[in-house]
Amino acid sequence: MYELSDFKKGLKILMEGQPFTVVDFQHVKPGKGNQFTRTKLKNLLTGQNREMTFKQGEKFEVPNVETKDMTFLYKDDNGFNFMDQTTYEQVLMTTGDVGEQSNFLTENLKVTLLFFNDRPVGIDFPKTVNLKVAQTDPGIKGDRVTGATKPATMESGLVVQVPLHINEGDLLKIDTETGEYSERVTQK
Repeated sequence: MYELSDFKKGLKILMEGQPFTVVDFQHVKPGKGNQFTRTKLKNLLTGQNREMTFKQGEKFEVPNVETKDMTFLYKDDNGFNFMDQTTYEQVLMTTGDVGEQSNFLTENLKVTLLFFNDRPVGIDFPKTVNLKVAQTDPGIKGDRVTGATKPATMESGLVVQVPLHINEGDLLKIDTETGEYSERVTQK
């Protein structure tokens, strides 16, 4: 059983028979009255976000969530295909299950799949992924305003705001939590 004091981002809990992950939380200690915790939870089965408030002392069950390290292989008409590198077992996740996280998937990317009752329900990505710029406007010589950005479409379809010096073909490090540009990666 988990208590509110155990809450941290990414913690998996079972509520109303469904698995949730803690997206964000805030412990509140008002001047009068009891402590409580505001939370933002994501349902691992439906992908819906839910904001809830819990009173101090509430307990939550641990869901039957397993994790497996896998490699993304390819996307086809059926969905996204992953492979376990130790057993070579392949797992298919539908486009609905993956959702907007598909913007971070590139071939041979190592990820952690979450399984609830032996069904894949989510993907844990590394903190950052490297994506190649597929399309962006060219930077104009002398146009170097501090902090200015332009949109760039990555190979996966993700659109990111990048500094003006970024060109098509550049490899960029993208933060998977925020979906924002982090830095340019030097290619060898």
